[in-house]
Amino acid sequence: MSQDVIELAGEPSPLPATKARPRAARTPTEIRALARGHTKAALKVLVGIMRNDEATPAVRLSAANAILDRGWGKAAQPIESGEEGVETVHRVERVIVRPDDAGGGGAGPKA
Repeated sequence: MSQDVIELAGEPSPLPATKARPRAARTPTEIRALARGHTKAALKVLVGIMRNDEATPAVRLSAANAILDRGWGKAAQPIESGEEGVETVHRVERVIVRPDDAGGGGAGPKA
């Protein structure tokens, strides 16, 4: 790991404003807030790894993909159905029922 990445990783992150609970388990919301408090530092580390010439190509690619996924979202994945990847046909059918024509079990009053 290059010195730049080590320096970026060593930067203190600001703590999110949360109420401290003595000896109580943290809620998912609190954990999410704590993790988001480290977003800037984590992104700096990923960028440092991506730009590091000493890192292996696989590590640099992984860091670049992580940055793109967080910035633009993951790419859509094709879905195959069946053994040969046969395309699924979806059918939407709209049936219009007029209350006067409904037979038998009408819920409304009859004249």
